[in-house]
Amino acid sequence: MPPMTNQSSAQALQKPQASPQLLSALKEILPAHRIITDEASLKTYECDGLTLYREMPLVAVIPETVAQVQAVLRLSHNHGLPVVPRGAGTGLCAGAMPHPEGILLNLAALDQIIEIDGPNQLARVQPGVSNLSISAAARELGLFYAPDPSSQIICSIGGNVAENSGGVHCLKYGLTIHNLLSLTVLTASGDLITLGGDGFDTPGPDLVALFTGSEGLLGVVVEATVRLLPLPESTAVVLAGFTSVRAAGEAVSAIIAAGILPAGLEMMDQLALRAAEDFAKAGYPRDAAAVLLCELDGLNGELQAQLEDVQRILQQRGASSLRVARDAEEREQLWKGRKSAFPAVGRIARDYYCMDGTIPRSQVANVLEEISRLGEQYDLRVANVFHAGDGNLHPLILFDGSDPDQVRRAEAFGAAILEHSVAVGGCITGEHGVGLEKLRQMPCQFSDDELGQFEELKVAFDPQLLLNPGKGIPILRRCQEYRALPGHHQHGEACLG
Repeated sequence: MPPMTNQSSAQALQKPQASPQLLSALKEILPAHRIITDEASLKTYECDGLTLYREMPLVAVIPETVAQVQAVLRLSHNHGLPVVPRGAGTGLCAGAMPHPEGILLNLAALDQIIEIDGPNQLARVQPGVSNLSISAAARELGLFYAPDPSSQIICSIGGNVAENSGGVHCLKYGLTIHNLLSLTVLTASGDLITLGGDGFDTPGPDLVALFTGSEGLLGVVVEATVRLLPLPESTAVVLAGFTSVRAAGEAVSAIIAAGILPAGLEMMDQLALRAAEDFAKAGYPRDAAAVLLCELDGLNGELQAQLEDVQRILQQRGASSLRVARDAEEREQLWKGRKSAFPAVGRIARDYYCMDGTIPRSQVANVLEEISRLGEQYDLRVANVFHAGDGNLHPLILFDGSDPDQVRRAEAFGAAILEHSVAVGGCITGEHGVGLEKLRQMPCQFSDDELGQFEELKVAFDPQLLLNPGKGIPILRRCQEYRALPGHHQHGEACLG
């Protein structure tokens, strides 16, 4: 087969077009309706949940079987074509943004729950299975799947593995990696390998952990075995309002310091909670400067004592209002407000930019005050919604995407938040990943030697650098250029390039 060139020199300024050779080869693998080439349909894939960055793919494919995925990867490997895996497209770091000269590999059609194994408390699923559907399928056996991102109704397990997603209950139950047993993965060359196993541990290096959070850079997940947990015997949810963000932040640290491990401990500032209340009618105190949402679960006998302890701590830390959900319906309504916060904030601004830094819990109050100061500096509003218990910040920077200056300021504001997170002992991402969005902050977090090791890992699994190229790991030369910029490690300027 002749080389699959995408464009002639005369077409260099035009959008690349899939060559007849490529389309012919894909039609030998997939039905014609599973190959997307028309511009209107390709627009569906131009970005993920982060709409700041957009690109059209050369072609998109929607395989229905593992064999078809394998054949597509072998085709791309043999002809040097980039491949970008994609799940539901709910990611927030431009990690699934297409490559203009490559194949967009949509795994949504691999959406089967292969097995729910009650006695061994595990489920085998394909990558296109939605997060929430696993718990729905396991519920009749008294089991559930713990990681629960806000987008769990639609986000897929393959994407959760790629980004190591968490959710509101990750404080007690962990991230995706803590709830995975094994992965079946296709390498860049199309080889099928299995990592991990059904037991709690397997011989050799922990390659499941290496692949989890690797953002599609090392291989393509085609099956995952996840751990299921027994549904808790009892659950309680407490909503506390505070007259200051600092008081709410200090209450978070006090709860954890008391030896209490909530299932979830979430915080919203006034702008976020008012937007959520207008949207979900959850009963949040609109006059509060911040609210904490604390969920406890466990055995009936121990839960009441923990609930009393939490209420006492919240009162000691100055809670201006306190409410305990009376029943399951009220608990669900309180959580609906929190899980609706992102779309709710979308109703009060033309656009918002959702950041994802992680900080030590002891720094929650200080960092929120710094974010407020930065909002004044960049003249942009910000709504704070985050997993307070594990320090995973999700500031939502409000801006108008039609105004180039506001876009520039929003990006600079976000960079400043990430830099400050690193400065106080945190990191530039908790669960959204690096993708394209945070490439410029990677050298703020890691040394040249560390970034070099990341590159070596990438090359070991993908020698041609065809899997999701340009994401996750910055080119070292560019990092050195960033480090040479004046004012490196000063808010918002160090790694903007």
